[in-house]
Amino acid sequence: MSVHKDLIKHAQNQNQSYQEFQALDVLRERYIEEAVELCKQGKPFTTDKINEVTNRMNRINLRIISIRKNVTVDMVKEYVNSLEKK
Repeated sequence: MSVHKDLIKHAQNQNQSYQEFQALDVLRERYIEEAVELCKQGKPFTTDKINEVTNRMNRINLRIISIRKNVTVDMVKEYVNSLEKK
């Protein structure tokens, strides 16, 4: 019975970690969109908030999810430039 309880607890912890990861992923995408919009408008922006969330996501220990890359200002600029070329 103890093993069964341990497995249930482990599954609950994994689910909680996954839910936290999902919430952070949504927040990361929002921050990326904000940076892209500022870049499109020619306004100054940083990737600090994006990378702070990215680092929090990467500290969550879930084997089924790949590590997220930190984003640089140049990456955002390159993305915006690629949109303008379309």
